[in-house]
Amino acid sequence: MIMKKALLLALPISLGIVAQTAQAQKIRAKEVKKIITTLAADDMGGRPTFKPGIDKASVFLENEFKKAGLQPLAGSKGYRQEFNMYTVKSASVRFLVNSREWRRDDVAVVSNQPRIEWRNTDKITVETITDAGVLRDKYRAAQDGSVESPTLVWVDASLASAFKGLKGRRARPLMSGEKDNPVVFVLKDGANEKVAEWSLSATQELNIMHLNNVAGIITGESKPDEYVVFSGHYDHIGILKPNEAKDSIANGADDDASGTTAVVMLANYYKKKKPARSIIFVAFTAEEIGGYGSQYFSRQLDPAKVVAMFNIEMIGKESKFGRNSAFITGFEKSDFGTILQKNLQGSAFKFHPDPYPEQNLFYRSDNATLARLGVPAHTISTTQIDKDKLYHSVDDEVESLDIQNITDIIKAIAKSAESIISGKDTPTRVTDVK
Repeated sequence: MIMKKALLLALPISLGIVAQTAQAQKIRAKEVKKIITTLAADDMGGRPTFKPGIDKASVFLENEFKKAGLQPLAGSKGYRQEFNMYTVKSASVRFLVNSREWRRDDVAVVSNQPRIEWRNTDKITVETITDAGVLRDKYRAAQDGSVESPTLVWVDASLASAFKGLKGRRARPLMSGEKDNPVVFVLKDGANEKVAEWSLSATQELNIMHLNNVAGIITGESKPDEYVVFSGHYDHIGILKPNEAKDSIANGADDDASGTTAVVMLANYYKKKKPARSIIFVAFTAEEIGGYGSQYFSRQLDPAKVVAMFNIEMIGKESKFGRNSAFITGFEKSDFGTILQKNLQGSAFKFHPDPYPEQNLFYRSDNATLARLGVPAHTISTTQIDKDKLYHSVDDEVESLDIQNITDIIKAIAKSAESIISGKDTPTRVTDVK
């Protein structure tokens, strides 16, 4: 009798697991392989940012999102979330001190504005830097667009070597909508003359570059203003030095056609469900050159309304823990992973904490921007990054991947996310960030 009772108690749980598994069977290896193979094909040219191959990949993903029945994000006519970036080239600079023209090579303008006209009577913050470390940090802040006011920085003559090195650094591209307070660095000439007046006249040439994420949404039934994000990046690194087989295309099958494929498969998995919370599916551009796609995407959202982010990166091979496993970056920073594992109770699949903390992976993928804003935004991966010889090489091909293992991981993600999608569970916010 006791054994029968125990069996009856176990039966609903077992049936629940079977039902979940049956639902996840919609995620089929054949379709997984088809999508990865398309994204990692030679005709995509390695999907480098600003090249034709990535536009071709974008069109393919837009069609997949349309087939999945996703709706465009608010304010977008289609699935392209478009934005611009700018590179800046100095055209002319004239800096006068007490009516004397300063040496051109001793002035560095960091700004995305086409024209700057300043006088010492304007409301310009003026600073003097005498330490090389402080100079480096200020220059980086200027390039990042995080300086709070237009600033003229006098650089002590003793820092001439450091100034020259920084000035030679390639400025990162600036995104449209970024706050840009010009910062002008002027190397002193050692004369220590008293500055009675100064003026600056500078012009710059802006090269506008167009980019786009691919994004769509399933609007939640009861909590439409709460969002769960599934993401991966669809760009890669393009053309490299040919290998012995004269292959020069870095196809990026694992990095990150595998994660992008997961996003498409999850969109199809959820398309006929009626989630409580809204689900955003997004393929990011420009991850490989600085994470600009995810940065732009994150700025369009109120982070307080983003409940969780499942960023999926490099799930093409077995993890160090073997099959039926993956790891979650920043596992200890929220209870996101604990919730996912609870939803997989009774299955063979297990999520592990990141086994490579020295690699700083939590801050090296597209989850980082939202995580810094407090969102439980984590990356799910299987890469053995410490010994993956195919990473960022021309040999990252579909043939190197384990398609069935990828399929099983996507199924596990789908099942593990359901209590968050349904509104039953809400992961704790991330506070320990840097």
